[in-house]
Amino acid sequence: MNTDGKSDHNDYGEHSKRRWWAVSVEETGSLLETNIESGLNSKEVSRRLERYGANELAEKKQISMAQKIIAQFKDVMVLILIAASVLSAFLGDYIEAAVILAIVVINAVLGLVQEGRAEKALEALKKMSSPQAKVKRDGAINQVDSSQIVLGDIVVIEAGDLVPADIRLVESQSLKAEEASLTGESLAVEKQAAELLQEDAGIGDRSNMLFMGTAITYGRGVGIVCATGSATEIGKISDKLQEIEDDPTPLQISLNQLGKWLGIICVVVCVVILAQGILLGGDAAEMIMTAISLAVAAIPEGLPAVVTIVLALGMKRMAERNAIVKRLLAVETLGCVDIICTDKTGTLTQNEMTVTELYIYGNTYEVSGSGYSSEGEIVESDTDGINETGASNNDQEISEVEDSDLSTMLKIALLCNEAVITEDESGDNKVIGDPTEGALLVVAAKSGLDRKKVQEKYPRVADWPFDSERKMMTSFNEGFMDGKIHALTKGAPDIIIDKCSRILIDGSVQELDAEAKEEIMRANADMAGRALRVLAFAYAFFDRDQELQGENDMIFVGLSGMIDPGRPEARDAVSLCRQAGIKPVMITGDYPDTAAAIAADLGLVHSGDGVMTGAEVEKMTERELKLAVEQTSVYARVSPEHKVKIVTALRNNGHIASMTGDGVNDAMALKSADIGVAMGITGTEVAKSTADMILTDDNFATIVDAVREGRIIYSNIRKFVGFLLSCNVGEILIIALTSLILGPKNIPLLPIQLLWLNLITDSFPALALGQEKGEPDIMKQNPRSPKEPILNRDMIFVIATQSIAIFISVFVSFIIGKNNADTAENVLTMGRTYAFTTLILAELFRSFSARSEKISVFRLGLLTNKTLVKAFVFSVFMLIAVVYVPILQPLFSTLALGIMDWLIILPLSLIPFATAELFKLLRKS
Repeated sequence: MNTDGKSDHNDYGEHSKRRWWAVSVEETGSLLETNIESGLNSKEVSRRLERYGANELAEKKQISMAQKIIAQFKDVMVLILIAASVLSAFLGDYIEAAVILAIVVINAVLGLVQEGRAEKALEALKKMSSPQAKVKRDGAINQVDSSQIVLGDIVVIEAGDLVPADIRLVESQSLKAEEASLTGESLAVEKQAAELLQEDAGIGDRSNMLFMGTAITYGRGVGIVCATGSATEIGKISDKLQEIEDDPTPLQISLNQLGKWLGIICVVVCVVILAQGILLGGDAAEMIMTAISLAVAAIPEGLPAVVTIVLALGMKRMAERNAIVKRLLAVETLGCVDIICTDKTGTLTQNEMTVTELYIYGNTYEVSGSGYSSEGEIVESDTDGINETGASNNDQEISEVEDSDLSTMLKIALLCNEAVITEDESGDNKVIGDPTEGALLVVAAKSGLDRKKVQEKYPRVADWPFDSERKMMTSFNEGFMDGKIHALTKGAPDIIIDKCSRILIDGSVQELDAEAKEEIMRANADMAGRALRVLAFAYAFFDRDQELQGENDMIFVGLSGMIDPGRPEARDAVSLCRQAGIKPVMITGDYPDTAAAIAADLGLVHSGDGVMTGAEVEKMTERELKLAVEQTSVYARVSPEHKVKIVTALRNNGHIASMTGDGVNDAMALKSADIGVAMGITGTEVAKSTADMILTDDNFATIVDAVREGRIIYSNIRKFVGFLLSCNVGEILIIALTSLILGPKNIPLLPIQLLWLNLITDSFPALALGQEKGEPDIMKQNPRSPKEPILNRDMIFVIATQSIAIFISVFVSFIIGKNNADTAENVLTMGRTYAFTTLILAELFRSFSARSEKISVFRLGLLTNKTLVKAFVFSVFMLIAVVYVPILQPLFSTLALGIMDWLIILPLSLIPFATAELFKLLRKS
């Protein structure tokens, strides 16, 4: 390498772009200037470490706390509240100013709690790096910290290791790596150092490469480090996570639009009323006070706090249903989702290979149960629930199934096996080793075979490990026949069948003729056609004193078919998605046939829907992909970059896309989507830290519940926004029209009264409306358009009719109150008490009508929202306190009311409620 630092960095940039899987081992060593036999020397390691840096992920510059705090005050509604607070303080209303500022501060604190997700994602990515690694340096194998690994290091790796960097294999012996978190492939991937691949090979097909953070499940290997830190596949994900910005949610957009309109209306109305009053000869100071009253009236001071609290309560309800939402406003965005892009492995499927079918000549057996639990039965397909093995439970003695052909096959599956089943922290079974072998252990247990007893009875004396050339594994065991060693073999069906000359039928060894071979191949093709991973089982035997022999002239026993099965509840969830107008889309690193089979089984594919591979996505232009995503339900063999492209294309088409996943490979798409959903149990820390929502039960069906909750929350937000704004518009009409009709000195409501109404009286019923149960048909409606504003035509109509009804009832009450005053000096005060009381009661009564935009409250049940009933009682109590408590009367300019006053006020306050119910009835008819 060059000694010039700049050249070194240029070389490093070129190396990071090189497609090492298409480069031979010799050329890789030459390009990286390393000795494959002895590795780098210590001096060269130090030089490269200094030039290229540690094998760590790059960090993004952290946002300061001051910047985070400032960001909380950029919302239009918040700025309006601050302006209202300043105006109130300027006029000496310090209590009003303090209350409004308190609301602003509470919202800012709640917002700050939601920050820092990207930083957590980067920390989680770092933790995935192997802390220690074995490398060849100076001709000897040393164990070093993975951060000290450099480009060109020779790494020695074996089963149980985490891969410390991206590695081009030099040697491999039965090597397998578990890459589900990176590629979505549910099976451990076989690795072959000698293979030379095409440059366009997808990440899941790079069989001569190992990737940082993945796990070795079988075998051993040696490789050259070809990428470290940010240049690794995980490093690329890390860098792109930092580049992706959070887009505003539909609710944020709607509330910002609402805030802007309120600001404009507030300014216009204040200017008009101020000018009107002065032109009519009103006192300038009084007219400024009137304008301030209007400003307070126009702004729903409680709205930001109510939205925040309702969203927080929604988060709490979702958490109780196994969905933890990390970003407050993401709760509502779920209600807009019309596309759910989901990973297959561990999301729609159980991420646990399961044997579902067994075959011995002339008979097929179905295996019940799923995952690594030994609960289940083996039932002959054409029988009525008879367990062929005779085993009704797992305590069945081996001797009782000794003569079964099926039992012979299952013993081979159990003995020719390197996996171990153990329990995790929660007591559930988990597999250490190859998931395929784990599935074979489980099906053997379902037949009643006890592994420990079988191994003791038929001890292993030698083995030939699986490799990709032979595509078989053989275990040599004794104990079947005196003086004989049995070679028990499992492997690829086509290879096994070609190596067999005989077949086991009903306990008898017979010649494997053409007819029998044809039937076996037909059974194999049938299983493979249903995307089952098929293994064949055979055996041979020889005298104990002979050399090891096997894998030729064998006796065929049977076939097993396994798959990572779909979650039972996922099928219903997919159906509910369709019913709700949501299109589920599978995006996976698995093979197209397997992905298509799972999708078809879950009902995810409809007529006209296609299956697309990552290679096809790669070749498409942006325009072509935008068209293709509308007709595609399954994407297979995709890389992380492809996932982002797909999600981006869907969003560019106007969809609100949710991305569901659990692996590192999902992180960028989770961040790019409108809603990122991670699995809480099987999900990596990267996925969980990046996502907006985490499913604690890893259940796809939980997403549907979350979507329903999101729709309910948005529907409830509409209800209380309409409720609050109709009151605010009504207040504007009351002050503006009353001062116009009766003169500027007859302001029916004071700023302190309006603030009390907006913050106390209205806010509690609004909170109760935010906890309303969903409409019966909420999941039969299509997702709402994110472009649809909260203030749509229907809501504007409701606000207009309600505000007019509020004005009429309060205006009439104000006039009657003035006329009923007992003294001349109390005329205005009594009128204001009437107006204030009527307005509060009108709001409280009509809050019951606001429970639904379409359905009558009498059909819903007048008292079914218990929270609203409590809010009503509390608000009435507060009203009585303001009207009758002597210490509060001068503060709020109120007088005590008599029974006759209440008999006038109560009917007037029911006018808005009656109007709302009447219009519902008329619209329905």
